[in-house]
Amino acid sequence: MKIYIKNMACESCKVVVSDALKELNLHPVKVELGEAVIKEEITAEKKKKLNTIIKKVGLEIIESKGGILIEKIKNYCQEYVNTDKAEKINISDYLTQKIDLDYNYISNAFSEVTSGTIINYTNSLKMEKAKEMILFEEYNFSEIASKLHFSSLSAFSTQFKKVTGFSPTHFKNLKEKRRKAIQELNEELKNKKQ
Repeated sequence: MKIYIKNMACESCKVVVSDALKELNLHPVKVELGEAVIKEEITAEKKKKLNTIIKKVGLEIIESKGGILIEKIKNYCQEYVNTDKAEKINISDYLTQKIDLDYNYISNAFSEVTSGTIINYTNSLKMEKAKEMILFEEYNFSEIASKLHFSSLSAFSTQFKKVTGFSPTHFKNLKEKRRKAIQELNEELKNKKQ
């Protein structure tokens, strides 16, 4: 049986759902972003208990078909942003391949429920990923633009500034200043101890 779950965004969510299922003596076959497949049918009582457990961390079982579609779209957008494939494919083609529905239908359903567009949602995911890549990884801006499926460095820089209010270079310099401040603080602490 397949159970659809709202707000699953990371590996930790998969662990939470898997543990909750096991706690209820249910046997997960597969737990992916947005869904869990279990061996047995789930009773209404166990479904309610599962929902209570996972709600503590912001997750929720989805019952409606529209809600299930929106979660699938969100999860595939996230998957799209996180793929490192060299091939250039736009989000509309990616979603149509994954969901096997017309993109206009997918887009309209998403906008109707979320009051936003798939493009804006995907761009916000891309910018969060870009900030992570700038802060924690050692990619140059051209590599980040390419990994996040932007057509050019210029397109990436424009979108980054639009969303964050900073150019990628300025954002990276803020990181360097913070790093320097921490180093200076450590030096001050050492000097005080002496």
